Amino acid sequence: MTALTEVRDRVRRHLVGRDHELTVLLAAVAAGRDIILEGPPGTSKSTLLRAITAEWGIPLVFVEGNADLTPAKLVGHHNPARVLREDYSPENFVDGPLLEAMRGGGFLYVEEFNRAPEDTLNTLLTAMAEREIAVPRVGRVAALPTFRVIASMNPFDNVGTTRLSTSVHDRLCRLAIGYQDAEAERGIVALRAPLPDVDPLLYERLVADAVAVTRATREHEDLRQGSSVRGAIDLTLVAGSLLGFAEVGSASDPRYPDVVFDAMVVALSGRIFLDETVETTPERVLRMIWEDHFILQPAAAAPG
Repeated sequence: MTALTEVRDRVRRHLVGRDHELTVLLAAVAAGRDIILEGPPGTSKSTLLRAITAEWGIPLVFVEGNADLTPAKLVGHHNPARVLREDYSPENFVDGPLLEAMRGGGFLYVEEFNRAPEDTLNTLLTAMAEREIAVPRVGRVAALPTFRVIASMNPFDNVGTTRLSTSVHDRLCRLAIGYQDAEAERGIVALRAPLPDVDPLLYERLVADAVAVTRATREHEDLRQGSSVRGAIDLTLVAGSLLGFAEVGSASDPRYPDVVFDAMVVALSGRIFLDETVETTPERVLRMIWEDHFILQPAAAAPG
């Protein structure tokens, strides 16, 4: 067994159902490549990176890509108070996330990569191509060998985004990450939303229902984008509290479906995005999904 295989096997213990993506991503970063992860929110992109960097013992530096991410915010700046006292010097320079990742040999993770301004991306291009950058009044900063640039994009969101240039694409590998299957998502919800005080059979049913209705939002004709598994996690946690308020102890209780619907509205209505051509509300769409699941197809509500 190679050392890289051993690393993968240790990392996979912290993940649910992402073996293929983990193997490909680990191979790319181990080969010294920078990479863009393309997929909707809630598809374990940051979880994969946290697991890999934790195993390697290196930092994971998060940056949110947006119009305010200037090169100065990315690279760093001189401390104004110290400049007034001491003038400019390398000692009073405050590292930004790029230099923090380069000096620490970590992963710079830029979320919403295609929302960052072009001049900011050009700064990243230099760091990726040369593995060092020149900072005025500081000098050249070289990256440690484990430094990587990891970017992420949501292919379903075009609001406020820009098309990446060919020079950016040419310097990045790409891995598309989609939603996991229902079984894996039930495993994620069970891991992230435990309810030890709820009857095990009721909890199993609740997790199955939460995952089923959340997955249904991704296929509904009135929605441009549905919810990630994070919605199912929150739905399960909120429903767990509502079950206690209503004193519902089993899934056969006639109040159980209504509890799930109330939790759906709270957990999912802000995570789904209506198609611009329809005149409806998130609550109405969720009601239709609820009726399909609990009234029209009640057999689908059972786990499995």
